[in-house]
Amino acid sequence: MEEPGGKTGLFPSGRAAGPLACFSSLLLMDRLIYLLALGVVSFIRLLPITVCFVLGQLIGLVIWMILPGYRRLAKRNLRIAFGSGSEGLDNRQAATLVRKHFACLGANLLCSVKIPALSEKKLLSRLRFDNEQAWEDWIVGQKTGERGTVAALSHYGNWEINAQIAEFVKPRKAGCVYQAIRNPLMDDLVNRDRRSRGVFTFDKKKGMQGASDLLKKGGVVGVLTDQHAGGAGIWMPLFGKIASTSPLAASLAQRTGALLAMVSVRTIGLARWEIKTSEPVPTEGRTIAEITMDLSHLLESEIRHSPADWFWVHNRWKNFVPDFLLLHFKRGIHLPAGMDSSELQPFRILIRSSNWLGDACMAVPAIQAMKLGRPDLHITILSPSKLAPIWREVKEVSSVLEIPPDSSPWKVARLIKASGEYEVAFLLPNSWRSALEVWLACIPMRLALETHRAKRLLTRTVPLPRQLHPTIHQTQALLSAVRRLGGPETALPIPRVRTTPPGPLRIGLCPGAEYGPAKRWPLERYRAVMEKIAAEHTLTWVIVGTAKEASLGEQLAKDFPGNVENLCGKTTLPELIAELKQCHLLLTNDTGTMHLGDLLGIPVVAIFGSTEPSLTGPVGETTPPHRILRRKVECSPCYLRTCPIDFRCMNEITVKMVASAVQEALREVESLKS
Repeated sequence: MEEPGGKTGLFPSGRAAGPLACFSSLLLMDRLIYLLALGVVSFIRLLPITVCFVLGQLIGLVIWMILPGYRRLAKRNLRIAFGSGSEGLDNRQAATLVRKHFACLGANLLCSVKIPALSEKKLLSRLRFDNEQAWEDWIVGQKTGERGTVAALSHYGNWEINAQIAEFVKPRKAGCVYQAIRNPLMDDLVNRDRRSRGVFTFDKKKGMQGASDLLKKGGVVGVLTDQHAGGAGIWMPLFGKIASTSPLAASLAQRTGALLAMVSVRTIGLARWEIKTSEPVPTEGRTIAEITMDLSHLLESEIRHSPADWFWVHNRWKNFVPDFLLLHFKRGIHLPAGMDSSELQPFRILIRSSNWLGDACMAVPAIQAMKLGRPDLHITILSPSKLAPIWREVKEVSSVLEIPPDSSPWKVARLIKASGEYEVAFLLPNSWRSALEVWLACIPMRLALETHRAKRLLTRTVPLPRQLHPTIHQTQALLSAVRRLGGPETALPIPRVRTTPPGPLRIGLCPGAEYGPAKRWPLERYRAVMEKIAAEHTLTWVIVGTAKEASLGEQLAKDFPGNVENLCGKTTLPELIAELKQCHLLLTNDTGTMHLGDLLGIPVVAIFGSTEPSLTGPVGETTPPHRILRRKVECSPCYLRTCPIDFRCMNEITVKMVASAVQEALREVESLKS
């Protein structure tokens, strides 16, 4: 029937037919793949099994030659497991083992297609048992009584043999847990072979009730335990590096009261295999994590026995992107009893520091929170040389990589590469240069806040929280990003632990501000406060600032009637840190020194003018508490470097207001000292 507009049929616009056409194409493709696979399987089953083994070795070597990405993955995994250099595998050893693995993998995969066509007698002639008594006791069931047995399996050797040996466990019934293939025809093809031996198959996505029932009736159920388990796994070490590990075998055994043993199928010759059965893993009175850890140790031992047999081309130590911190996963992290986190292979992250002192100090709480996110985290700070001393004060930072002055991005990238391999880079500066540095260094995961300018050079941006209030403190924004990455929930203020320094009272004074004069309270008013406080207290004023602000220190110290030390422009950053640690209080404008004092746990009296304390004020919880002095006028915050009008925001803050705030803080300090 002709439809209006010249279109025919039920879908005049053509839009509604699209999904139906795609679905039909998908079904057709599934059927074509199935028919192709069926033809290949039929051909392979015409060949002798020894021919299948040799042909599979050749196919494996061809794949090794043409897929360099999988070669690199296998070599990386081998180095994780066995180390590198003098204490592990050198390049030649690793390359040889990778080549041997591809040949072994190809042989076993091709033989796994042939094995369902073998008779029970011929299959048995190809097998031997490493510990036949353990097989008889725990798998055949001579010592299990009415209890079932969970056989913990792995992608090791010819693992498909595990699904073909139901004949050898009679009179017990056997089953296996599997993950369904998306193509239902291919899924049926694979499981048809398993069922031909009398094996019950249980799709783990449809629940474990069938597997549980079989175990309760005294059956044997095989469960693969060595795959990356994603968010459903327990994060625990495998070869000393944290990986998500499936707890299914342990939980099935404990839930049903079944025994738990590991079974593996080693390759020992030309189309010949050996079945290894472990002694039962204790389950009663233990946590699922402890039981699963024992299975991981058994797997490690088996892999060391025959390294070429394990499935090294699986990304076993994969991490989530971008939430690589692990606190939000429901099963959490488990380390073996007595194991210290320093024994783990590190998860290395490079954090590009801000270029400004204040911004760097405000980022420290986020770095500290990040460290809590996983026990193996190794934090390297890539920092301008001038700020490196700050980061060395932060105990959560493992190492500091200094950027020499006037270094190009290419030189910085070479510096990063020379310092080691990193799994993640997180950028604090909102600049193209910082993104280019880590991009040139080929760090695979490159993250920054969603406001970053160079999104094209990043792999992912981290969203900021959506809220009704228009502002969020810079520190809180970074803490929110850490939480998005899987870290802990952290709120302001940040507790600061500090012991009040002994000796006479010392007050630090920072009268400058590198940003510009709009952030500087008038110098003559600072002098008036100094004189007023000195007349009422026995103390020493310590004036600090940059070399550009040296003249400010000279004016304040000249002919001062009390005790004063003018260090303005005379200290390096480490020396400034040492001096501030001896101060009981800090009087300052909104400066990097204010944030440094806050970071060190020093009570701050801060004067704000053109900027906004709710965005960049001190965030520490100190004793006594920080005091913020600010007159919010109709044009504030303007964020200008120089006031173009009457400087009301600063001029309306009087000497009396500042002196009163300092005196209140001093009374609390003196009470603590007494």
